[in-house]
Amino acid sequence: MKIGCVKEIKPQEFRVGLTPGAAREAVGHGHELLIEAGAGAGSGYTDADYVAAGARILPSAAEVFAQAEMIVKVKEPQAGERAMLRPGQVLFTYLHLAPDPAQTHDLLASGATCIAYETVTDRNGGLPLLAPMSEVAGRLAPQVGAWTLQKANGGRGVLLGGVPGVAPANVVIIGGGVVGTAAARVATGMGAHVTVLDRSIPRLSYLDDVFMGRLTTQYSERAATAELVATADMVIGAVLIPGAAAPKLVTREMLKTMKPGAVLVDVAIDQGGCFETSRPTTHEDPIYEVDGVMHYCVANMPGAVARTATQALGNATLPFVLALADKGWRRACSEDAHLLDGLNVHAGRLTCGPVGVALGLPVISGAEALGL
Repeated sequence: MKIGCVKEIKPQEFRVGLTPGAAREAVGHGHELLIEAGAGAGSGYTDADYVAAGARILPSAAEVFAQAEMIVKVKEPQAGERAMLRPGQVLFTYLHLAPDPAQTHDLLASGATCIAYETVTDRNGGLPLLAPMSEVAGRLAPQVGAWTLQKANGGRGVLLGGVPGVAPANVVIIGGGVVGTAAARVATGMGAHVTVLDRSIPRLSYLDDVFMGRLTTQYSERAATAELVATADMVIGAVLIPGAAAPKLVTREMLKTMKPGAVLVDVAIDQGGCFETSRPTTHEDPIYEVDGVMHYCVANMPGAVARTATQALGNATLPFVLALADKGWRRACSEDAHLLDGLNVHAGRLTCGPVGVALGLPVISGAEALGL
């Protein structure tokens, strides 16, 4: 199979869909790798690295899209990239379609087969291709929140860990999954007072055991959320409903009760955000203020640590890339129900139920897409 990888064009996105190591593996399986010139530069990989791995360098994204049978990316295709997709071509990347009707309609119109990293599952009910970036984003969230809390950036001027004789910051994390756990690990390590909200009692028990009293757990319901948000210096949104738009758990009314200069970090922004006042921002212009509360809502947080994030993502995606290339998408998905869960769009039809619900569009099952 001809596998293509292009340079990411979303603002301040420095990751790349395939590392030279992944390219070498795919070449070893008998596939042809087509890499856009400069695609790996943001992650520290040169064109020479890819050539040494057996890949062929093409001068433009247009040439890669024109020749490749499968495109492997990181972020959702931008409008110009969507226009280059064609019927029968496979796109394998993050999509996050639920809050993005424009992208959804363009992918449907393209006739391509689009498989989303974020809805591929595993036998334990996890999301193996989302998990590594959730780990990265979760670990970044307290760091960027601490930076936003600095007075020069509009924050309260509070040091996350405090100092002897001065109390640490109160950090509230909504969601105790991969993102929330990673955020809690870093925030407690920085010395903050941390409370994690979740609706899973087993998950709260797990966090209580793992952190051994170094954080507080709280069952997530509206009254508890409102009470904790009012006392927080930082709130990290870490909720996820696979494939669906994120629920709005912090309302505009709650903002009015918060401390001036408090910070919201919305890691769920890729799925529309879990704060009512959230809107996507970029690494170039990451924060804005609403009702005296600072919002950090960068939609590709792991792009800030592109080298680490690219390697972590590549470790997770490579087995699936090889399966799709070795077997073709139909056989690969028919033999792996978890990969089939990643199928979001095929030949003009939507195949992801939560996206259909979010956008009011008809949906067929993955089995129907396979012709079963």
